[in-house]
Amino acid sequence: MSVSITINIILGFFAIIFGVIMFWSLPVPANQNKNANFPFLTIIIPARNEAERISSLLYSLQEQNFQSFEVLVVDDHSIDHTVSVAKAFDIKILQNETKRYGEGKSMACWQGVRHAKGEWLLFLDADTQFHNPDSLEDILTFYHRKGARGIVSLQPFHSMQHMYENLSAIFNIIVIVGMNIFTIWGRQFKTAGSFGPCILCNRDDYFLSGGHKKIRGALMDDLALGQAFLDKKLPVYCMGGKGVISFRMYPEGFKSLVEGWCKSFAVGSKSTQPVIMLMIIAWISGSFISTGALISAITVMETFPIMLTGLLYLLYTVQTLLFAKRCGNFRWFIFFFHPILFSFFTGIYIYSLFRVYVLHSVKWKDRKIDV
Repeated sequence: MSVSITINIILGFFAIIFGVIMFWSLPVPANQNKNANFPFLTIIIPARNEAERISSLLYSLQEQNFQSFEVLVVDDHSIDHTVSVAKAFDIKILQNETKRYGEGKSMACWQGVRHAKGEWLLFLDADTQFHNPDSLEDILTFYHRKGARGIVSLQPFHSMQHMYENLSAIFNIIVIVGMNIFTIWGRQFKTAGSFGPCILCNRDDYFLSGGHKKIRGALMDDLALGQAFLDKKLPVYCMGGKGVISFRMYPEGFKSLVEGWCKSFAVGSKSTQPVIMLMIIAWISGSFISTGALISAITVMETFPIMLTGLLYLLYTVQTLLFAKRCGNFRWFIFFFHPILFSFFTGIYIYSLFRVYVLHSVKWKDRKIDV
């Protein structure tokens, strides 16, 4: 067996070990023993051009066992039928007062809080929906058990219907790992912020942190809001949403998927702890290393190297599949082609760097956002 193949095999197995370390677990707030009385809750939903998705969320809210809440939909200058769809559910509709690009979601959330009656505040993206009638109560119970302080945020389980959406697999994994707290060391590292699609906090802590008004204009409003809470010594808890809450990302098509991931990755990666970032780079590199080692072994036609590199490639397939299944309902067979998934991720990440640091702008939902 050649020296180069041997080195690649060793590096590949180390990369798998780094993967285990960096993504050790992803807890979810499901199956809580519910025995608490919760204060009145305000659910704030910022929405821009969400006519095709918001009804699923509103239906799921109607089905929740816990019903002591109000719902405020803040329309962010939609040009589709978002408002008319929301009105059919007999809930309060507000219009976002700001038209400044880059401040839409943050200021929509801020305006919702200004009209909120609840002691607790739950911010939900319009493309989310609860998984079962106990989901909302599970989240509230977890927050109560943590002393009802700071933030509890969930990354929803990614629900997909079309094949192109499976290209998001590596992005979903890296978004979660990049929060720094899902390693084998637990919360040894400070969290990078909070997840954006589902954020629960109390009113007093929200205003103490400065809320969305303080972080308006931030491209990564979720990370910025979490940091604003951390700056005030308030805890930030990040969890997975499997079995609790899900979302459908970028159903409009491939172009929307590219724009969506491009919008966030170059900026968001700056919040990842350097040790975690190095492990992420090593893990991504491992996919290409395992592929190169297998091809090299097949080229020289030696049985033992082919078996060993084939095992390494298969282990990478299984590990990536298991990681992705924590994040979404990805098709299992796509992970046999994991180099394509990692290549797509790498290409979009480089494109994101170019847009952020060269063009100083990104595109999202018909808006050009300066960064």
